[in-house]
Amino acid sequence: MADRKQQDGSRREFLSVLTIAGATGLLGIRREVVAAEPQPETTRLRLVHGPSMCQAPQYIAEELLRGEGFADVRYTKKEGVKGIEEALASGEADINMHFVAPLLLRVDAGDPVVILAGGHVGCFELFANERVRAVRDLKGKTVGVLELGSSQHVFLASIMSYVRLNPSKDVNWVLYPPPEAKRLLAEGKIDAYLGFPPDPQELRAKNIGHVVVNSAADRPWSQYFCCMIAGNRDFVRKNPTATKRAMRAILKAANICTVEPERSARSLVEKWYPTNYDYALQVMKDLPYGKWREYDPEDTVRFYALRLHEIGMIKSSPQKIISQGTDWRFIRELKKELKA
Repeated sequence: MADRKQQDGSRREFLSVLTIAGATGLLGIRREVVAAEPQPETTRLRLVHGPSMCQAPQYIAEELLRGEGFADVRYTKKEGVKGIEEALASGEADINMHFVAPLLLRVDAGDPVVILAGGHVGCFELFANERVRAVRDLKGKTVGVLELGSSQHVFLASIMSYVRLNPSKDVNWVLYPPPEAKRLLAEGKIDAYLGFPPDPQELRAKNIGHVVVNSAADRPWSQYFCCMIAGNRDFVRKNPTATKRAMRAILKAANICTVEPERSARSLVEKWYPTNYDYALQVMKDLPYGKWREYDPEDTVRFYALRLHEIGMIKSSPQKIISQGTDWRFIRELKKELKA
């Protein structure tokens, strides 16, 4: 009972932080802009509860979304390999944060998905055993991924392309769910594994393997978004005000993850990801959520589209992907409205 009271109290405390932050201008929104803006075209917003903790801002944003006029905020849990992009493409989800590389595959395939803004930098890390000291050492090695076409596979293929390895020929891909792949890495039965939060935090804590690539620190990966905000094209077209308001809530929540990492981690563990609090806190502290202000999202799309085009994973040129699968008008406006 005492634990339950403590949890309820911490939730109320965290929500009070949101209220105070908004009221004092900590989140940087000009009140007159919001007051002059029309109400959203719809009061329902559908998002996806995915497996990676790095997309924390869209969960921390739940109450902020309600404050933006969304009375009905729904999160559908997806455990599958391609659950988020499939939900966006089918219209089951309206807007969501997701990894840029698999989003580009969807745009290339002609699916009604549009990339709207950068989300954050630096969530994925490549862990390996002693036989792999650099990315080029992956040649001839065994790499564990959940599935071909999964975020793990597509990101690692991009990394290999950058050092002129051929991901379809130069490594042996083996398919395992993350818990199994991490166990096999610890036992030396696979050579490498690319993880998303909280996998890297767990692997470090258990002293499994060593980090070959840390996308939060290592160039060029640290110079580009790993997760971006994307929407279903029909939803964005029909609901431009709702789209902008939803994005504003998510970006404000990214600021909260930066300035209130302890409370953000506590909220994630209590409601969204019942995992180790220390792992969640480390994610909040390690990921530079504030970079959405500084980086150009179009640079990220161009960079990853070029990598995937070079290895034949997409047919469209980077410029075609940008012209057909992105819409930057909302983030341009929000960067002016949301001040540091």
